[in-house]
Amino acid sequence: MSENVDPEIDAIKVVLEALTPLSEKARVSVLDYVVKRLNVAGLASERQAPSQSPLPSPGAGEAVQKAPEKHIKTLRAEKKPRSANEMAALVAYYLGNVAPKDQRKTDVTREDIETYFKIAEFPLPNQPQVTLPNARNAGYFDSAGDGKYKLNAVGYNLVVHSMPRGRSKNGAKIAKKKARKSRRRRNTRKKN
Repeated sequence: MSENVDPEIDAIKVVLEALTPLSEKARVSVLDYVVKRLNVAGLASERQAPSQSPLPSPGAGEAVQKAPEKHIKTLRAEKKPRSANEMAALVAYYLGNVAPKDQRKTDVTREDIETYFKIAEFPLPNQPQVTLPNARNAGYFDSAGDGKYKLNAVGYNLVVHSMPRGRSKNGAKIAKKKARKSRRRRNTRKKN
């Protein structure tokens, strides 16, 4: 029996020596990963939920788990659509890419627009039946037939790269515009 205990004690010493210089957070991460890697039943789930793990679980392959789906209301607050056309593009993007997997779809209808505008607490247009045709005319959608529309590359880029409008990634776009206007005003005053 002492033959079995000695390797365990040696292993404990090695683990303690390896973990001692690490921070508490790093220790937890390492231990959780090792527990998962060695398939020690029950211990990993008791420590923390799998979604909080900083490392992918063993056997997950190369696939990295995506962050949980966002609610349409959260996405609207982040992207700040300024018009019904922009909100329609946001709804189509949400349904195609962000919604829970069982709710995803590639085309949108008038009913989707009405439903998701309400859920996101975005004001309904006076004539919801013309929202998607207007957004198509603005260049954000392609017709898919039978009152269905598909978000095209222009609409996708609008949502992903241009919203919220008026702000670049570093937030300097508005400031530059204001500075240009201010310079123009000063230059016009000097000329007069």
